[in-house]
Amino acid sequence: MSLDFVTNQEIILAARRNLTQDIWDYLSGGAESETTMRRNRMAFDSLALRPRICVDVAKIDTSTTFLGQKLRIPVMMAPGSLQTITPEGGVAVAKAAADFGTMHFVSSVTQPSLEEIAASTQHPKIFQLYIRGGLDWCEEIIRRVKQAGYMALCLTVDTAHYSRRERQMMNRWLPPNKRTETSRHFQGMLTWEMMDAIKKMAGLPFILKGVATAEDAKIAMDHGVDVIYISNHGGRQLDHGRGTMDILPEIVDRVRGKADIILDGSILRGTDVLKALALGCKAVTIGKLQGWGLGAGGQAGLLRVLELLEEELIIDMALLGVTRVDQISASYVCKAPPVCSPNEMSAFPHLPGGQLR
Repeated sequence: MSLDFVTNQEIILAARRNLTQDIWDYLSGGAESETTMRRNRMAFDSLALRPRICVDVAKIDTSTTFLGQKLRIPVMMAPGSLQTITPEGGVAVAKAAADFGTMHFVSSVTQPSLEEIAASTQHPKIFQLYIRGGLDWCEEIIRRVKQAGYMALCLTVDTAHYSRRERQMMNRWLPPNKRTETSRHFQGMLTWEMMDAIKKMAGLPFILKGVATAEDAKIAMDHGVDVIYISNHGGRQLDHGRGTMDILPEIVDRVRGKADIILDGSILRGTDVLKALALGCKAVTIGKLQGWGLGAGGQAGLLRVLELLEEELIIDMALLGVTRVDQISASYVCKAPPVCSPNEMSAFPHLPGGQLR
């Protein structure tokens, strides 16, 4: 059962009350000046919707498919170190995704084990891999992933070095996995050739997460990647990067429908989802909003986040003049000046001061 919140703004307030300052800063902040994180929001805020009228929108279908699996809404859960937010960690997300009818990415740094998360529901799951060893290490992890029944593999490629996340640094705090990890340097040794070897080992639908240029999207296509996942780690890695929605058009132009494209980075509203779909995404994933839902009420809090996004999507699609997500195209969006300065809370104007610290 989900909780009785009526807006995601209420969920964020509840998460702020529940989470310590350390965890809040880890979840809500970005790297260095947080410019990339703010540009993620600015990119959405710089687009306006172009609604069509006199369309029969009495029945709205928000569903789509991704890698052959039906999604109740085109929103999935991004991978993350969730045990810092809720004791159940990845199990809470697995259960919320199954209850709602979407999918989630299980991070290789999420607890409990990948086997325990897989066994917690029969719902399809995607495993996300951080490289923490050589090819022998990768082969062992992939063996476990396949044996546990994950339906796809996602390789993250934008974490060659852990970034300077200054909000948490000023607290002298690190996430638990970084305090004990000694093998992170292997991520910095990742090459296209190593990616090829990992992809071959997996023999599963293959998703590349962290693509940020058309040039790399083309190389990924040349290497047979099935899904291009546009991400800048929520603005938590390279500072002064572009917003993911600013990256999207050049990658859509380069991929030309030969692979699915998904995207994360400040997806906070139903209208954000529609804008991403209009410019060429198959679906999107949520990170911070997922974490806030977990912080507000664990599995039930996240389930309510998804329900509220669905409510927004139904209303937004009806007012836009579409009844199915496959009807949404670039003709429904246009450039427009943003109306406020972007930050991680600027999509929620009724929060105190428009920002929480």
